[in-house]
Amino acid sequence: MAVKIRLARFGKKKKPFYRIVVATETAPRDSSFVAVLGTYDPCSNPAAIKIDKEKAIDWLKKGAQPTQSADRILRKEGVFKG
Repeated sequence: MAVKIRLARFGKKKKPFYRIVVATETAPRDSSFVAVLGTYDPCSNPAAIKIDKEKAIDWLKKGAQPTQSADRILRKEGVFKG
């Protein structure tokens, strides 16, 4: 079964907070996931991003495909440079 690196939404109404997770393609957005790679808080100024780069690189090597928003965050943090 294919896995994706994507965002899972948490937080309150109008105050989103996201976890960057590895989940199966068919799993709903906020349901169970395989691993947590980090967090993303778009409400802080500037946006707070914390990622475990080693875990992210490991999952990418295993074949996990990032979604468009997760890809943008990973590139911003420099995961693809290493």
